[in-house]
Amino acid sequence: MTTVNPAPAELAPSPAEDPWWLDLTDDGPAGRAALERLRELLVRAARHQVWRLRDHLPGAGAVDLEDLAQQAADDALMSVLRKLGTFEGRSRFTTWAYKFGVLHAGVAVRRQAWRHREVALSDTLPRVDRAPSPAAVSEAAQLSRAVGAAISSELTPHQRRVVLALLVDDVPIDVLAERLGSTRNALYKTLHDARRRLRAALVDSGHLDAPPTPRPDRSTR
Repeated sequence: MTTVNPAPAELAPSPAEDPWWLDLTDDGPAGRAALERLRELLVRAARHQVWRLRDHLPGAGAVDLEDLAQQAADDALMSVLRKLGTFEGRSRFTTWAYKFGVLHAGVAVRRQAWRHREVALSDTLPRVDRAPSPAAVSEAAQLSRAVGAAISSELTPHQRRVVLALLVDDVPIDVLAERLGSTRNALYKTLHDARRRLRAALVDSGHLDAPPTPRPDRSTR
């Protein structure tokens, strides 16, 4: 019986074969033309996102929104060029780059929306009405009190400020990072650690079930 070997899987094209990538890494006229085309693409992406989120900017006119889109496109262009070496060719270059325009436009809108708003950065929970709750919500009220107690006793002051700003006051994480002189990744790490502490405290107090114990892997026996 003849064994037929399967055909090898078709390899994805190398990023270096992408005409956009080749032009953008060119120091001559082709590179300058590619930069202009790339910025036009990013302006379209940023403009689309800014107008989609315009309800977050009451009072902003067409000129204001266009200025915001242009600024976001400039930031996106710098970001694309910094990360050009990370492009792996898994999608079209234009699809990959377009996402930078959308991302930076979203950040720009959130920052503009919060520009004149105060971020309290409180490390204590706001006072809430302690009146007796209806029977249907008594359990939720008990859990709420337990969460408040855990936030006060189990978290560091920095963790409390981050948790309350992000989860209670709904401050966008990029805005909070800017106000604190931090980064999104650092705040995500703080939030992750705080949530882990809170869950452990609520498990200890009986308000949450303990996570299931992983079953032993029998395959290694």
